[in-house]
Amino acid sequence: MKVVLFSGGLGMRMRDGIGITTAPKPLAIIGERPLLWHVMRYYAHFGHTDFILCLGYGASAVKDFFLNYDETRSNDFLLEDGGQKLTLFKRDIADWRITLVDTGLHSPIGERLRRVRHLLDGEPMFMANYADVLTDASLPDMVARFEATDAVASLLAVPFQSSHHAVELGDNGTIEQIEPMRDLHHWENGGYFLFRPEIFDELQRDEDLVEGPIARLVHRRKVVAYPHKGYWSPADTVKERAQLEELYERGKCPWMIWDPERSGAAAEPENVLPYAADGKKSAESLSLVQVR
Repeated sequence: MKVVLFSGGLGMRMRDGIGITTAPKPLAIIGERPLLWHVMRYYAHFGHTDFILCLGYGASAVKDFFLNYDETRSNDFLLEDGGQKLTLFKRDIADWRITLVDTGLHSPIGERLRRVRHLLDGEPMFMANYADVLTDASLPDMVARFEATDAVASLLAVPFQSSHHAVELGDNGTIEQIEPMRDLHHWENGGYFLFRPEIFDELQRDEDLVEGPIARLVHRRKVVAYPHKGYWSPADTVKERAQLEELYERGKCPWMIWDPERSGAAAEPENVLPYAADGKKSAESLSLVQVR
């Protein structure tokens, strides 16, 4: 299955301390490799190695990364003959097929997807990702659940990540209730999408993906969710990237499911069903409560 990756965001909230000034957010480094690479390795682990990269800001940096890719940065190797002979014990991207497309410097996500439509002709379904969020969610289970429905779109739904508290106010300003955001009975868009080609019938020029076609499909009950309470982390801010870097340095990387030593035991598929707009379990629809 083809994987579309939106790789042209400026990442203004994490510019300070990012270590790069002309590259898009997905090229922020975690360990030895950028976020984009970690996301691609996740998909490749499950056999999905046909990638379409929607480029925008910092397109040349993404191109240079792959044109000058160094397998020795993340793989063990044998060096002989005074450095003249190098034998890799394993390789990362040898079987990857990567299509890089300039989709506009300031294009919203929906427009970036619309501009690669011709590369997805004939595909019964495809995946898409913001290329800046990491998870240990079971991709085969996610796909199977989507295939079992007639939905046009599916997204990974995760609990709110904020450490802040939600406050419910009465008419006179008295606080009626206060609770952690993570305890709310709502879910956040986790950025891992599955689509059928009908999504392009909904896409309009120069619009956002979630607030545009997906929101309209929600009203027609054609969007499902894969709720996931396991590991999920964004990298929108300097603090979030630093936390990911710290986990990498400690060798505790739940998202690196392709590396058992770093990720730990593989997570079992969750025995949950998508949630409908009325809060009841259903395989039919999703109520979007927060979008990106």
